[in-house]
Amino acid sequence: MRTSLLAALALLLAACAAPTPPENNITAPLEPLPASGYPAAACTAVTSPPQPGGDYLAGLPFDSLSAADWQRGPEDAFITILEYSDFECIFCAQLSGVLDELLARYPDELRVVYRHYPLTGTPEQPLHPKAALAMQAAEAAGKQGKFWEMHDLLFAQQASWSALSQAEFNGWLLNEAAAELELDANAFKEDLHSEELSAAAQAAWDWGQEIGLPGTPFLVINGQLYYGGPLDILSLDNIIQAKLLAQRQFHFCPEMALEPGARYTATLHTEHGQIVVELLPEVAPMAVNSFLFLVEQGWYENVTFHRVIPGFVAQSGDPSNTGYGDPGYFYAIETSPNLSFDRAGLFAMANSGPTANGSQFFITLGPAPHLNGGYTIFGEVIQGMDVVEQIQARDVSQQADLPPGDMLYRVSIEVH
Repeated sequence: MRTSLLAALALLLAACAAPTPPENNITAPLEPLPASGYPAAACTAVTSPPQPGGDYLAGLPFDSLSAADWQRGPEDAFITILEYSDFECIFCAQLSGVLDELLARYPDELRVVYRHYPLTGTPEQPLHPKAALAMQAAEAAGKQGKFWEMHDLLFAQQASWSALSQAEFNGWLLNEAAAELELDANAFKEDLHSEELSAAAQAAWDWGQEIGLPGTPFLVINGQLYYGGPLDILSLDNIIQAKLLAQRQFHFCPEMALEPGARYTATLHTEHGQIVVELLPEVAPMAVNSFLFLVEQGWYENVTFHRVIPGFVAQSGDPSNTGYGDPGYFYAIETSPNLSFDRAGLFAMANSGPTANGSQFFITLGPAPHLNGGYTIFGEVIQGMDVVEQIQARDVSQQADLPPGDMLYRVSIEVH
């Protein structure tokens, strides 16, 4: 179990990394195709449809979610955040407020499940000496229907009670905390120190050590392990937005629908004006075909230019506006010996690897020869480069706390 979890941790957020240009051309260049026809569409990967309310923990060393779990939010929520937490952990206290805000933002789409991992340590190497008793207090309050009230109180007043001795903390729980939550004091006292809850606290620590749980807070977001990453509201909101995009994704490869001999122009309607792009189906039929399909489906309506680096690129095409989004299918890059990133105005697909073209595209703002061979050029701006140059610089891959990006309202297509 320990090995499987640690191996999974090594892959955390791997899909979120910014694409790195390859050193060499990793596909054979494609010669321009004759106007007589195009190859059949072929995707390299197609994602499976999401299963809301499904067992996101299948294949992971965690117990399946059940009615015994402490949870906030609807059971059929599309997003489930499973949190392993410790009441004496400072970062867990900070995360508690963030999760409350996310629940307020997504009342119908988000569920938060709380599980204990009290970092008690060992007698030889104690870590959080009051974590076990705090867990027992929350569970004892839970027996009276007030788990979440005790949860909130412990985190809200963590700075005060964490400075107390063990005996003083015990007294605070039995007196101030019990009174504030209007608990049955006698029942609370009996449950607080019961063998059942003492054993549960020890078992929670032992279990985490057995599977190699690295610390707290440890999150599992729809089956994705998340530990050590930023826990601010913007970062977690970006992850939720990317997960919610799965409801709009396509779980099939679009059929080839290009008309032999036809010319296609795309007009990007932005808040600064129009950008007209001549598409290149003879050079990049898969990219053009996918782009036309996504335009028809409304994929590019009201999205932002989420990554704009002066002198390099202006990137868009992700409805989650986070830089994480994809259409649910992927296809290989297409290159041509007659095209290179030698100028501004080239219209190309972003990717995270040679088989991972999706929906995100970029417009070059200058020469970028290091992209040659690694990215698909499938069009060129023929009108509106002055509009492109007005797009606000920003990069969500480097900084989450940014003002909204400039808007791409929609894309229209003309066939000639």
